[in-house]
Amino acid sequence: PNNTTTTTQQQQMSNSPGEWYASLPPICKAWGTACVLITFGTQFGLPLPVNLYLDYKLIWEKFQIWRLIGNFCFIGGFGFPFVFRTLMIARYGVHLEQKTFENRTSDFVWMLMINMMILLPLKFIVPSVSQPFYSSSLIFAMLYLWSRENPTQNTSIMGMIRMPAFYLPWGMMALTVLMGGDPVPDFLGVLSGHVYYFFSVLYPRQSGVHFLKTPQWVEAAVGSVFGNPVIRAASNIAQPNEARRFVGRGRRLAD
Repeated sequence: PNNTTTTTQQQQMSNSPGEWYASLPPICKAWGTACVLITFGTQFGLPLPVNLYLDYKLIWEKFQIWRLIGNFCFIGGFGFPFVFRTLMIARYGVHLEQKTFENRTSDFVWMLMINMMILLPLKFIVPSVSQPFYSSSLIFAMLYLWSRENPTQNTSIMGMIRMPAFYLPWGMMALTVLMGGDPVPDFLGVLSGHVYYFFSVLYPRQSGVHFLKTPQWVEAAVGSVFGNPVIRAASNIAQPNEARRFVGRGRRLAD
């Protein structure tokens, strides 16, 4: 599997930028594009962050409901954090969508929605760790899920520090600290990703109960937008002959 992934990445790198962009799966393409455009717009003086940050008072009183989604689309201004986060979407998010959630766009969307629903209420649950933007947290949630799906794959940070993929989220979090950033958003993403992983893989594996099944309205909405045939996630149905599920090949955190 590692050789296949490496070959695929090399083939993508040999393509032109336009061909590479066209080959991206729809959700990561839309999300990554939004993040890049918003950062570009901000650099050119557009007041985008002030209109996107999470503010429940503005949501309730002025019905600015777009903030519930928009806060996940601002990574920050130009700099190393922006570059790293964008590359994380392009590599780990794309791999999740193309491989782990292959032909299951609605399940990928539902996974993102669950992580969003874990992060958004933190303002009321633990106000001290709440964030105006949860883009980094959502990116780290995807990184964590990728690391659990590919725990033994050899990877590196900036091509220098090599480690098994299982430890990559923690290595990237350490890099955030070394670059003078706040690791709290990253940690919240790891925590959110593990909550999803626990209830989608670990708990069903023990109990046989799968209650994170993608709702039909999500399948219908995604199908109407992207026009793709919807394949239900076997991880949510527990029928081994169905489509490939999010199997969680990684070890348990307790091991």
